[in-house]
Amino acid sequence: MKSILGRKIGMTQVFTDDGLAQAVTVIECGPCVVLQAKKKTGKDGYAALKLGFLSRKNAVKAALGVAKKAGQEKAPQYIREVRVPDALDLPAGSVLNAAIFAAGEEVAVTGTSIGKGFQGAIKRHRFTIGPRSHGSKNNRITGSQRFMDRGGRIPFGAKMPGHMGTERVTIRGLKVVEVLSDKNVILVSGAIPGPKNGLVVVSNRKAEYDAGKIAVKQ
Repeated sequence: MKSILGRKIGMTQVFTDDGLAQAVTVIECGPCVVLQAKKKTGKDGYAALKLGFLSRKNAVKAALGVAKKAGQEKAPQYIREVRVPDALDLPAGSVLNAAIFAAGEEVAVTGTSIGKGFQGAIKRHRFTIGPRSHGSKNNRITGSQRFMDRGGRIPFGAKMPGHMGTERVTIRGLKVVEVLSDKNVILVSGAIPGPKNGLVVVSNRKAEYDAGKIAVKQ
């Protein structure tokens, strides 16, 4: 399994060999610095990489301390952990970029969906719109809110109006159409969750890291 942090740039289209237009999402993958490598045999109890992506000017002391341990002068803007195979052994300071992926790979992209604010049940849960004729005034209301034999309480999890979006969403089955290693950019088929410049995690559970495509700090 291999994963990397990235940033959604936007959407565009490319043409296949058959001349058909294909919608793709442009993702800036890395460079991500390995801040810490956790091992299953150690005190952590599981194998993972703590990755840092982008950099920020104003950072808390905790983030600066983590960055200095990996030999970095600036603290990263995003710090996330990704699971890796137990046999993977990368030292702190190693750099991951878009070159770890290849065209044709199947990947999954995880991100935070766009916030829609407070929405009604029709838009949020796709309820059916009520009648619009004969003086009806219940076009977009929620309707019945369950039974009344339990003290009139609405059970937890009932589909009601409320905040929509800003949820962790994973889209699986996407394919890497093209890899632009010089720009640290990959083109992924279809759409991915999140707004422009939103943080995403691109992963492939069926593949492993290629040591020849990882820059190791000496």
